[in-house]
Amino acid sequence: MEATLDQAVKLGLREEEFEAIKTVLGRTPNFTETAMYSVMWSEHCSYKNSIKWLKTLPREGARLLVKAGEENAGLVDIGDGLGCVFKIESHNHPSAIEPFQGAATGVGGIHRDIFTMGARPIASLNSLRFGKLDNPKTKWLLKGVVKGIGHYGNCFGVPTVGGEIYFENCYQTNPLVNAMSVGVVKAGQTASATSYGAGNPVFIVGAATGKDGIGGASFASADISENSAADLPAVQVGDPFEEKKLLEACLELIDTKAVIGMQDMGAAGITCSTSEMSAKGEHGMIIHLDRVPTRQANMKPWEMLLSESQERMLVVVEKGREADVQKIFDKWDIHCVNIGEVTTDKNLKYYMNGELVADVPAESMVLGGGAPVYTREYSEPAYMAQINAFNADDISIPADLKAVAYELIQLPSIASKRWVYDQYDSMVGTGNTHTNAPSDAPVVRVHGSAKALAVTTDCNSRYVFADPYKGAMIAVSEAARNIVCSGGEPVGVTNCLNFGNPYNPEVYYQFVNAIKGMGEACVKFNTPVTGGNVSFYNQSEDGPVYPTPTIGMVGVLDALEQKMTMNFKNPGDVIYMVGTHRNDINCSDYLHSICGVSHSPAPHFDLEEEAQVQKTIARLISEKIISSAHDVSEGGLFTTVLESAMRNNLGFSICTEEGIRKDAYLFGEAQSRVVVSVSPEVQKIFEAEVQGIACSKLGTVLADGKMQVGSEDWGYISEWKNAYDTAIEKMLSA
Repeated sequence: MEATLDQAVKLGLREEEFEAIKTVLGRTPNFTETAMYSVMWSEHCSYKNSIKWLKTLPREGARLLVKAGEENAGLVDIGDGLGCVFKIESHNHPSAIEPFQGAATGVGGIHRDIFTMGARPIASLNSLRFGKLDNPKTKWLLKGVVKGIGHYGNCFGVPTVGGEIYFENCYQTNPLVNAMSVGVVKAGQTASATSYGAGNPVFIVGAATGKDGIGGASFASADISENSAADLPAVQVGDPFEEKKLLEACLELIDTKAVIGMQDMGAAGITCSTSEMSAKGEHGMIIHLDRVPTRQANMKPWEMLLSESQERMLVVVEKGREADVQKIFDKWDIHCVNIGEVTTDKNLKYYMNGELVADVPAESMVLGGGAPVYTREYSEPAYMAQINAFNADDISIPADLKAVAYELIQLPSIASKRWVYDQYDSMVGTGNTHTNAPSDAPVVRVHGSAKALAVTTDCNSRYVFADPYKGAMIAVSEAARNIVCSGGEPVGVTNCLNFGNPYNPEVYYQFVNAIKGMGEACVKFNTPVTGGNVSFYNQSEDGPVYPTPTIGMVGVLDALEQKMTMNFKNPGDVIYMVGTHRNDINCSDYLHSICGVSHSPAPHFDLEEEAQVQKTIARLISEKIISSAHDVSEGGLFTTVLESAMRNNLGFSICTEEGIRKDAYLFGEAQSRVVVSVSPEVQKIFEAEVQGIACSKLGTVLADGKMQVGSEDWGYISEWKNAYDTAIEKMLSA
């Protein structure tokens, strides 16, 4: 039966898109076909409002082993015959209405993107955004998301090694849950998401297909509202133990060399995997839906095609190797069913009990093929007038800087995330070196090699709100700075671009300018964008979230011994700051949360200055001149020094500087600054090495745990550490 325009619109298609489908098919599509196009042409799958700008990002580099966006995840050469596979994706909308399963299946989905390429995941990270923590709903969301991430990761057996969490009013209704996975693969053992070879069998492997997650891609391409709970069936249900078995079976299958192509069934399920693999291989498929293992009886064809049930893969193998495939999955007690075959005809033909229920050209459905591409209008947001009107001279310098600092380090966006990471198994796999020796970016050992990986997620969305272009450059730069401060060389980026409704010109302005800034910084640091995820429609009735282009970055340490940690080591060591002190309180947590100023310009940032600071720090680490390195970020210089001292319960004495307002000196967040400590024995060598770059002596590491700022006694590190460590758990129990 032919679909109607009304049905197409209810499925999320625009009228002109429905007409385009008619042109492609040469007829009016039936309901099943219309439903398939609705998910494949949704924002979540087609990137129809973003792909034009995504193509402007740097996508080439000497270390890339696959072209950016060509596979399920990025793949870079890390030497020793090894590649690193990594990607970050969002699971925002599902987490907003069912935080446990929303977050858990986000973790499961991103791990599948890694092992479907033949890599074994070795590390997981996340980037989370919630509303204010004193709100009961925020507490519920945070507890559910953290439990979901911990449950899936802990059961699946991949350590959660790092991440970030911010709390702002704009995320109250629409939290952001971005999950990143990092894996390692040997050269020549990768698998591709492709399909070719007429007659080659098509298998569905893994869990049975159910009605959970139906329309999940369309759900992710709409605003969140108070009625979104009615879309609960669009949220998938995960099973980490099933995925663990699926991981081992898939890696074993790849070793047999019988695999033509493999792709996980994430967004849009069977529809997505069959169409994308076929379009890439320039072939078609015949699929028999009645052969698909299901969890519910009498599922309709469109339900099976759109279901996003988790822990499933589509695998194309060489004809004649069917028994080899079946043997492996039987061993792991996993469904493995031949549901079709590859055809030379480039159409996808889906049958149900012998009846043809859908017949569509594969290429017409996919990104880079027939999926629509739009150019949206954009204009500078009206709120920029408030930002430009800010004058720091209107802010009085507090008389009691100690009291301000004590309040600042207990803000949930700055305070220790101990309550969160204690729920994650960070040591499973014995590769994480971060728990006992923290560095700015977690460093993970690559077993079987001298190599190690430094991995991080970074984005201060308040900076991006204030200046999308500069804020996105800062996000890339801080990620690179964290990796450099940990002893690594940045090699590649994956991004998760979280924005509001792209049809809003002010939101689209944020998106376009963030892409421009991101691209410029990635070129400077030679970190091509290997892929990622665009998540639009992150907004509620109250408006859009802050523009949040989260940067996931990977760096390489040629030897684990190159790792640099963030903590002060010995009493008597001299504390320096590499970089320039500035009279700048713009966009700082101090200004925003303590002074209550919601609109101010982004902090000082200069890309050339940043690059010079990073080169200097890399050289100081490689020459073993410094004992610690910790970049200045949220909370400013004081927070950085405090965090460097707390690990070993050491104290410090630091000065202030004439000509710079004391709140800016201690709490300002001007970029391109790193606090380092230096043994007195190499102090002269250090000072000679930093000639020609801004560098100032701050003070000394103290043995007795006392803290002195200028001429003032600020007490003992133990008291401040306790306040910093327990702030979030106290707020959650209030």
